[in-house]
Amino acid sequence: MNSMVLSLSALASLLPAALLPFVRQAARADAVFWLLLGAALAGTSALSIVSLGAQWQTGLATALWLAVAATLGLFGLLVMVSREAVRLAPLLLPYLLVLGILATAFGMVSGAAPLTGRPDGWLIAHITVSVTTYALCTLAAVASSGVFVQERALKRRAPNAFTRMLPSVADSERLEVRLLAAGEVILGLGIATGISELYVTSGAFLTFNHKTLFSILAFLVIGGLLLLHYRSGLRGRRAARLVLVGYLLLTLAYLGVKFVSDILLA
Repeated sequence: MNSMVLSLSALASLLPAALLPFVRQAARADAVFWLLLGAALAGTSALSIVSLGAQWQTGLATALWLAVAATLGLFGLLVMVSREAVRLAPLLLPYLLVLGILATAFGMVSGAAPLTGRPDGWLIAHITVSVTTYALCTLAAVASSGVFVQERALKRRAPNAFTRMLPSVADSERLEVRLLAAGEVILGLGIATGISELYVTSGAFLTFNHKTLFSILAFLVIGGLLLLHYRSGLRGRRAARLVLVGYLLLTLAYLGVKFVSDILLA
């Protein structure tokens, strides 16, 4: 019951931030934006901290809430260093609200059991890197979605109120590439910490399971996209498709295995 109350409170903290871009179309991060983003971050972070406090939860619902909180935090940092990043809010914040709704629903039916004892340092480092990678790639995927929407509107010569809220194609692509580059570096660290954690616990360097396979595939797809971008100038919707493929692979690695074990096989 307490977890459900916390989940509903986190959803309530997300809702005003998700609605703000549609209620008041602001092209800059003003005081109201920061107030509502801060409330959303506080609500989702509090839930994540409580979930990981008394017992180390490993379920899908906890993973989703961690992803939402991490993405909100990185989005705030991104807006601080890039003025155009705030224009991703109409795509990003409703998407995070949907993830929060799914996390709340999965929390009611999840069959995951908490880990016994406290995790070691390697496992904590691996989880931190994994969540950060997923948050960065979520932001990159949202920027790619902005490219899709804007290019489609330009092709039809029919811009609308929604497309005017989003960054331009050039700004979205610039954000996309920078976020992917950061995500690729941290994903590489995540794979490295995963190998280290596995070696410490079992003495093996690599275990080819679904998570490992999808993580390596995502690393290769994102790396290939960045190489094509810098070598041949690949951009636009073709690049955005590859970004979304990489994000899908990362989602299957980060959340897909938990969905199968916690929901389908529970």
